[in-house]
Amino acid sequence: MLPNFLLSRAYGLENLSGAGSATIYVFNHNNSLETLMVPALLMYHLGGNSISFVIDWMYGKVPILASLMNLIDPVYVYHKRSWLPFIEAARPAAPSADTIERCVEKLRTGRSIGIFPEGKRNRDPENLVRGKLGVGHIALQSGVPVIPVGIDFISRITKRKIPVLGRTIVRIGRPMEFQQQSEAYCSLMPSLSGSSRSHAELNQMAAEVTHEIMLCLAELSGKRYGEPFPRKRYCFS
Repeated sequence: MLPNFLLSRAYGLENLSGAGSATIYVFNHNNSLETLMVPALLMYHLGGNSISFVIDWMYGKVPILASLMNLIDPVYVYHKRSWLPFIEAARPAAPSADTIERCVEKLRTGRSIGIFPEGKRNRDPENLVRGKLGVGHIALQSGVPVIPVGIDFISRITKRKIPVLGRTIVRIGRPMEFQQQSEAYCSLMPSLSGSSRSHAELNQMAAEVTHEIMLCLAELSGKRYGEPFPRKRYCFS
């Protein structure tokens, strides 16, 4: 927390009240250090309650860093290759369940998870990249609240530049609820087997929820989200 005490300012901490139960925290992603600093800041203000972040598997193989990562019981993902040969040689076998299933299972046991839906570091000072649909599927399958957390920097505001390390602004948004959409989504899941239409409907719902989340992140991070709203074909009545 020492870098946070020196460099970070958090706003909207009142939106964490009552967030002790399973919650999905979503963040925009700018640089590497924020993936350590901002989660530590958030868990500090949650009274030490940990959050299982979705992170690339190779960070679980880096000495010292791996020990820190494993403290939060992360959800490792395996689709990227490490550029370090000795780490790539230690690539573990991917679990049988996919990332969405593993995240939903953690939420059902009462743990919170953290996701960077941009899926990569985005050093563009103006725009967010397109959010991945996984966060929408996880929110709809689990039915738990989503709390958006925007990460901004003084240098982005004054110099239009994303720093490697700099004075950080963390803005915590109000919880987002998708209960009605979640009920409609879950009612379709039993009909998935052999039905391409059901898959399309679920992906459409996830796309709409992801878009809403990314718009909130844009407002909180000071960036823009220029992706068009997904064409709406289904209503939740």
